[in-house]
Amino acid sequence: MDATRPGGLGHRFYVICEADRSFRAIPAGHGGGRNLQGIANFANGIECAKNFGNAMDSKLTAGGPYVTEETITSFKGYYRDGAGKYVAFTRSFVQFDGEGEAANARPRAIGGHPAVAFRGICLRKDPDSPYANQDGYVPYGKLVDYAGGRSNGCTSWSRSDAGQVIPMMREPTTLYIYPESNDIAAVAQAVKAGRPPSRAGLYWNASCLREIGAPKFWPKETLEPILAQYKRDHLAPPAGPTPICKP
Repeated sequence: MDATRPGGLGHRFYVICEADRSFRAIPAGHGGGRNLQGIANFANGIECAKNFGNAMDSKLTAGGPYVTEETITSFKGYYRDGAGKYVAFTRSFVQFDGEGEAANARPRAIGGHPAVAFRGICLRKDPDSPYANQDGYVPYGKLVDYAGGRSNGCTSWSRSDAGQVIPMMREPTTLYIYPESNDIAAVAQAVKAGRPPSRAGLYWNASCLREIGAPKFWPKETLEPILAQYKRDHLAPPAGPTPICKP
């Protein structure tokens, strides 16, 4: 994956199979980051990523080598399709295990999944559903598609692309995400010196570099204490029970 390229509909995730000599490029989302008002702003736009990092709770993409061999599929709830029928929604998540600065991918819950979220959840009585809880209720909600946009640090694909990519990752697979921190630092230094990165043998997508100015890597040693303090200062209220759906 080349995370320096534009997101949205831009093709930046490359599926390469040496055995059958195939190559395919598809869109993929990147980590959206966060804006801690008045403290630190490491949020990314939809098109081009400026900020990268490996800190817990940062929602940033971390470049580096990964392997995949574990896929978890979980039930999220029911939603109403275009024909008005209620459909069970399950989503598969491919766990990434990284190396080097990306070695904390598992505790960060970093992986790949379809760019679909479940929102506005409420409970409906449906004791005949195989997903019903002990009281006979199942979650219902609205399916939100954010293909090509930002994620919580994971790699996201459209539902159709994910349907082809995820089965390939059920066997051990290698994945490399560019750029790593040293690439980011070198490009930022070239920009600061007023030199095009290509003249120094460096790479960054030219259109995105014009948009972001210069990239920045946020190491976990720097960012995690800030995030921990922000969390302590902004304690979220305890979650209440999931509401019952209105008729």
